[in-house]
Amino acid sequence: MTPEELSHQLRRGTGEHLRRRRAVVAWSLLGATAMGPIVLYQMGLIRHLPEPPLPGLDADKVDASGEAYALLQTPDAVLGIGSYALTMGLAAAGSATRVTERPWLPLALAGKVAIDVAVAAKLTVDQWTKHRAFYFWCLVGAGASFASAPLVVPEARAALQGMRS
Repeated sequence: MTPEELSHQLRRGTGEHLRRRRAVVAWSLLGATAMGPIVLYQMGLIRHLPEPPLPGLDADKVDASGEAYALLQTPDAVLGIGSYALTMGLAAAGSATRVTERPWLPLALAGKVAIDVAVAAKLTVDQWTKHRAFYFWCLVGAGASFASAPLVVPEARAALQGMRS
């Protein structure tokens, strides 16, 4: 397939797997976008992280914690943007028929989304158990990860079935 054919197929193609892949890209883009304000705060570009005035939310407390800077001595929201970009890349890679041509792509995407969901769940639990607070932007990102999970299952299942036959 030429790059021009792939371009047309990804933009104009139809089919349930492609529709779900597009949704994963959209959810991942939302998750990455939600990390933007957190990066601004964690890097000192803004002094306060705005969020809705709801009980139980305290972004400043959670995002300034040591845990938010522990992995690779990097603000975790920066790593989050990179993670969402990788998920988008796996969802976008390959043609509409990648399930038969490159079945490892749907399987890699399903594995990555499973990791995303596990990390999102852990961070959400940690927010409450360690800080007794949540933060809005991370909940948006976690929701995006959770929303992607059921979308990747059908294509991964089809890839596995194709590999077995």
